[in-house]
Amino acid sequence: MRSVDDHRDAALALGTPLAPVRVPLLDALGCVLAEEVTAAWPLPSFDNTSMDGYAVRAADLAGASESTPVTLPVIDDVAAGHLPSRALAPGSAIRIMTGARIPEGADAVVPVEWTDGGTEAVAITLAADPGAHVRIRGEDVREGDPLIPAGIVVTSRQVALLAAAGRGEVSVHPRPRVAVLSTGDELVEPGQPLAEGRIADSNSFMLMAAVIEAGGIPHRAGPVRDDEQALRAVLEAEAARSDLIISTGGVSMGAYDTVKSVLSQTGSVEFVKVAMQPGMPQGLGHVGEAPIVTLPGNPVSAYVSFEVFVRPLIRRLRGCPRVERARIDAICGHTFNSPADKTQFARVTIQVDGNGVTAIPEGSQGSHILGGLARAHALAVVPPGVTRVEQGDPLVLIDLSPDD
Repeated sequence: MRSVDDHRDAALALGTPLAPVRVPLLDALGCVLAEEVTAAWPLPSFDNTSMDGYAVRAADLAGASESTPVTLPVIDDVAAGHLPSRALAPGSAIRIMTGARIPEGADAVVPVEWTDGGTEAVAITLAADPGAHVRIRGEDVREGDPLIPAGIVVTSRQVALLAAAGRGEVSVHPRPRVAVLSTGDELVEPGQPLAEGRIADSNSFMLMAAVIEAGGIPHRAGPVRDDEQALRAVLEAEAARSDLIISTGGVSMGAYDTVKSVLSQTGSVEFVKVAMQPGMPQGLGHVGEAPIVTLPGNPVSAYVSFEVFVRPLIRRLRGCPRVERARIDAICGHTFNSPADKTQFARVTIQVDGNGVTAIPEGSQGSHILGGLARAHALAVVPPGVTRVEQGDPLVLIDLSPDD
């Protein structure tokens, strides 16, 4: 029986980061940068005002107050996107709007709230220090400065910086295209009536959602009936257009486990038992050039297997420097049992208080219990050799919270 760590290593070995492509800025959202981006120009690119008001010389406002305002003639009016038509002469003011260039000769901006709002002459009731409300060229980023390093997942915040720096496109590792294949004569589309002995195809929708959360682009192929010829045709078609194939079901020892039957004939997919609960029957390899990971059919087994083996592989294909989820140190809130010879991934909820993090096992740990899985905040990792986790024992949790 293979260890969890060995099977995870084998899954990660199936792929390397996808080759970089240049994409328009918004298409880079959610992708990993494949280049370091430097500033083509400084930010701000010119001295400008952060307030609507009046550009002035600070020295001209000495002694300005509510009772003794300083009145200055207004010699120009500058809107954002326009340039001053003249320099600021001593003893005068230029009306200016937020984002407009600071006129030559000015060293401060007085907010309009400190004035009477005049257009021919303005009465100013508060003095200003030199540099007040002036954004200095290059104070955020200097020309040639590194903006964003390679390996960063592009979010809306990075999009803003890239756009401000004049980048209309960037080089990224594309999000992998992932085919999600469910199999079985018993499967019915969600929302359709259930005949006796049939079940809704929850696995493929769960795994497609998990692929999206992991940063991939899913494509649902199936459900495919337990027919070897039909399954072989679907696998060949998906291999031609996918960066990764995930299947669920049909990998155990049953007479109708068609996934295992078809893929065993190719010689390029290995089926093993992994010492874990849930999720013992596993498989991985290639269909043509496309890597494939075959997951068990029980829904909790499929989800846990995805988290432990497939999610890290998707993140590797994306070029993410970190492929594993965050771990949390916790203490056990309720005693529970664990199999002696397997790594258990127990579904737990989390309580946080002044004493730290407490993990509460979420009811039955059966591989079909979707309600408990939906309520869980984390997976508690119990190593082989531990048969009982007592209340107060330390636990390491895999955090299931959304991340990048």
